[in-house]
Amino acid sequence: MTNTEIKSCYIGPEISPEQFIPEHFFIYLSSGKIDGYDGDKHFSLHPGHACIARKNHLARYTKTKQDDTFEKTVVVFDESFLKKYQARHKITRQNPVASRAFLPVAGGKQLDEYIRSLQYFQGGGINVINKEADHKREELLLLLLRSHPGYINIFFDFGKPGRLDLQAFMNKHYKFNVSIERFAFLTGRSLSAFKRDFNEIFQQTPSRWLIQRRLQEAYFLITKKKFRPKEFYLDVGFEDLSHFSFAFKKQFGLSPTDLASDRNR
Repeated sequence: MTNTEIKSCYIGPEISPEQFIPEHFFIYLSSGKIDGYDGDKHFSLHPGHACIARKNHLARYTKTKQDDTFEKTVVVFDESFLKKYQARHKITRQNPVASRAFLPVAGGKQLDEYIRSLQYFQGGGINVINKEADHKREELLLLLLRSHPGYINIFFDFGKPGRLDLQAFMNKHYKFNVSIERFAFLTGRSLSAFKRDFNEIFQQTPSRWLIQRRLQEAYFLITKKKFRPKEFYLDVGFEDLSHFSFAFKKQFGLSPTDLASDRNR
């Protein structure tokens, strides 16, 4: 591989890059490092390791190159593909157990051979959707179900998220920069029901509460952890540094940079 190279093999339909996971996908890391976060736990992926990112969860991850290279393989198991697979193989399942956004995948000779077999598809940012790609997806799914039989209850669960404890969910996931509609969906509510229940619990609108909660966390990180604003503003749910700085100064009367300077004197 050449220096400063980022290489990916991507099989399946495109999925949104936002922090909401709309379809299950498998990710195998060949070089570099991935650090993931699901709102509660951190997860690291190293070369030669793989995991499943689980549908209808919130998660984000950062990529780190190793020796100026980063290489991964991603295979998407979208609902349409899984329903066809289920019908063809007459798969039945039980109720899925609660699980985190990142599911571990056991390695081994068969998985290594499978990854090597994808060399035909390798190329920067390649996206393959054809009969051969679907065959490779079926091959991988069979490997995963053989090594992790319990995942049958996760892959073939096509229901919407059930009604969750809204207060606990929001306090766990407030750092994720997704829409109010996403939060409503993930807590098993219509948008109107979500807003109504949210106001009853927090006595604020969701948008206002999210900003204040994120700013409180930012204040803590600056004053107690001595972090610089540019080190964490994305991690607490803000899209850009200027928006974060404006909201912070409006809330506390002092810019985050000025507060950080005062605390570090």
